Amino acid sequence: MELIIASHNENKILEFKKKLGKKFFLKSLSDIGFKDDIPENENTIEKNAIFKSNFIYKKYNCNVFSDDTGLEIEALNSEPGVRSARYSGEEKNSLKNIKLVLKKLTGISNRNARFKTVISLIIDDKNYCFEGVVNGTIIDKPIGDMGFGYDSIFVANNMNKTFAEISIDEKNKISHRAIATNKLIDFINKKVF
Repeated sequence: MELIIASHNENKILEFKKKLGKKFFLKSLSDIGFKDDIPENENTIEKNAIFKSNFIYKKYNCNVFSDDTGLEIEALNSEPGVRSARYSGEEKNSLKNIKLVLKKLTGISNRNARFKTVISLIIDDKNYCFEGVVNGTIIDKPIGDMGFGYDSIFVANNMNKTFAEISIDEKNKISHRAIATNKLIDFINKKVF
């Protein structure tokens, strides 16, 4: 099955391609010649995911899915949440985002956090959503050079490494995006279009 992923994020696209495997022919926005950014102005992760998939579906009339992911930190009232990529500004700078999170957590003992992903799939003008959540904690300083975004400061429950210290294959077994993607794959495998 051919699917468009409504993203320009090469790290995210690689994770999806590895997870979806050869059963799906996955095309990125660049592959279909779409170079612009899709607005992310909604106030929830789910609404952002739905908006992005709808945007591409209406423009290209194709099977499409998009995801939106956020880091939700308990002590910061679930910030950065839907603004995770732009937490420190519109330039989407991961290092600045991490610094801002760590600054805001200075002196706070509650480091509970969770990564949340929502995938919005549109096929034949019908929308389906799949959610994945991984609970964990935020550590005091970045560790690891794999992964992206906030991976270097997030340690999932029952792990002793950050997401930036594990391989993409390991991450694809346990991550929030992997959980949501597994639900997407199960749905597509069971549904006959």
